Amino acid sequence: MEVAGLPVSTVAYPKTVRLVSTARLRAAVLAPLADNDGELAELAEIEAATSSRLRAETTGISGLEARELVHDVPHAHFINASFAYAKPREPNRFNGETRGAWYAALAVETCLAEISFHMTDFLARTGIFRAVAEYAEMFCSISGEFLDLSAVPTHLALSPDKALGYPEGNRLALEARRAGLNGIIYPSVRHAGGTCFAILRPAAVQSVRQGDVWRLTWQDKPEPIVEGPIGA
Repeated sequence: MEVAGLPVSTVAYPKTVRLVSTARLRAAVLAPLADNDGELAELAEIEAATSSRLRAETTGISGLEARELVHDVPHAHFINASFAYAKPREPNRFNGETRGAWYAALAVETCLAEISFHMTDFLARTGIFRAVAEYAEMFCSISGEFLDLSAVPTHLALSPDKALGYPEGNRLALEARRAGLNGIIYPSVRHAGGTCFAILRPAAVQSVRQGDVWRLTWQDKPEPIVEGPIGA
């Protein structure tokens, strides 16, 4: 089977890893502002008006229907948030301005390389290489049919140049979703030998569980100091 002229592979991986900012693991920021459960509920209602994840879960948003999202599974809010929060001004390799994706890899070293590249790129735009960021491992199982770029590392969608690779990657992601595939397997652009996944359907993210924490520190240099695992 092929989609967009590329092979489709049926795979099953019991453990892939994604890195999530530890800031997203902390207790709700609204809690200290409320004196009782009633006030907290009122604040939550206000938050819901501007929360893409909550709106997506109830009524859907542009590019993402509510029925696609998951409920009553461990870490459902993390799964749903990865699809509900897209960056309109800065699409990623396999998702655009209206829909996110769950990006993962087979090895945490690949995740660290990918995150280091993008965070360093962001800091370069500020002109100041000074930051500390902590990320928690989020493991998940995946299975099903995936568009497979493993054998074509020179495909335009994998170009290191975002202006070339990202539009083509988004085109492939659309073709994959239309064909009913769960996502895309591809060689990491930022970590030689690494294998990455762009999971395009919330229901394909299965058995999510938390792992260790890693710390990345930039001290006036574009290469971060990587520490970890440092425990949850």
